[in-house]
Amino acid sequence: MMIRGTESKVRITSIHETLRRLRNRDVHSNELVRECLNAIKDPSGEGERTFIQVYEGIHSSSGDGPLAGLPVSIKDLFDVAGEVATAGSKVLRNRKPAQADALVVQRLKEAGAVIVGRTNMTEFAFSGLGLNPHYGTPRNAFDRESGRIPGGSSSGAAVSITDGMAHAAIGTDTGGSVRIPAALCGLTGFKPTSRRVPCEGMIPLSSTLDSVGPIAPTVACCELLDSVLAGETYVPVPAGQISDLRLGVLQGYVLDALEENVARAFQEALDIFAKLGARVEPITFPALEEIPLLNRKGGFSAYESFAWHRSLLEESPEQYDPRVRVRIERGRDISAAEYQDLITKRSAICGMACDAFKGYDAKSDEAYFDANAAMLRNPSVFNFLDGATLSIPCHRPGRPPVGLMVAGPSMSDKKILSVGKALEHALSEEGIATHRTGTRD
Repeated sequence: MMIRGTESKVRITSIHETLRRLRNRDVHSNELVRECLNAIKDPSGEGERTFIQVYEGIHSSSGDGPLAGLPVSIKDLFDVAGEVATAGSKVLRNRKPAQADALVVQRLKEAGAVIVGRTNMTEFAFSGLGLNPHYGTPRNAFDRESGRIPGGSSSGAAVSITDGMAHAAIGTDTGGSVRIPAALCGLTGFKPTSRRVPCEGMIPLSSTLDSVGPIAPTVACCELLDSVLAGETYVPVPAGQISDLRLGVLQGYVLDALEENVARAFQEALDIFAKLGARVEPITFPALEEIPLLNRKGGFSAYESFAWHRSLLEESPEQYDPRVRVRIERGRDISAAEYQDLITKRSAICGMACDAFKGYDAKSDEAYFDANAAMLRNPSVFNFLDGATLSIPCHRPGRPPVGLMVAGPSMSDKKILSVGKALEHALSEEGIATHRTGTRD
């Protein structure tokens, strides 16, 4: 539940606590939705820049599913029957309305979630910074006066939670677009193995790399949301024992040029894990260095997005954000043979990664940088490897948000969630809280 304080602050609590209150009838869904809609409409807040479409009025949830009554936002990539998903762009405004909900939207509704609106994003999900020249850029709750970016591409998704406009958010992650805004806004984000959650009814960036995942206050929150998105029965995995964990800290370019605050938070987290008994060890993966070379011309995202946008670019190139258009158009120069080589080499590297990571409970790295290429650098590694990846807050209260990325190979989702719970608990016990407070100026 979002509880507004005396200084326009929002205390963020676990969705499990909110759902418990709903089940016990301590609060009604209409009350929660009304609070969210009021926050969206508040002229002093970020609602106008955070939402592209708002579902006005009070909507009661349907059914008694696992999310019954919970206000949730969805990224403006997902189809909603009778509406046009614009993907944060103006070039799609005249496309035909969707005939049906995207499959993940359908699953959210069947689970009883109340969708409050579609959130703003980087145009066509093609940046990690969260900037949008068409609809504005939502400002990060941390250091809002300076206009700190929220991270992208699921920028509005994260801000919708920090500012009390939703209790959870659904985004997409092709190179870090769930984990980056979660990290920059002090929240938790989960990128599942891509094939576990269907992309049917979603505007694609890269059919090879696209994943659908949640942003929420805690790992357990993300776990519940993930089960709904994947169409699975919710059975929570137990938290791992920190003293039983073997954590591999990936070496190489992923640790180059860390911003001072990020490096400090990262090392403090590792020291906490080691103090509590985890085995924290450096891990090398020589094939890691091949990934940026394979992506030097834009990789899967450039080739596959250009194929989707080609006709639109011919008709209305001026309607695109120039920074996004130039990245899409890189795909024009990738040949079919180069694309096939990319597929083949990716498969080989994924196999080498599984061998290199064997025996480790999770790989640990961080995700908070001040430029797009750097912002995407580390998160995108595990999209390329088709891994399961979690970002959890690892900064101390009052410091700029930093996300600790915990990753594993394809289909290790349950294990990563279990490890994430253990690390989250360890950080919380050491005074690094998992329930953050966002401010609304």
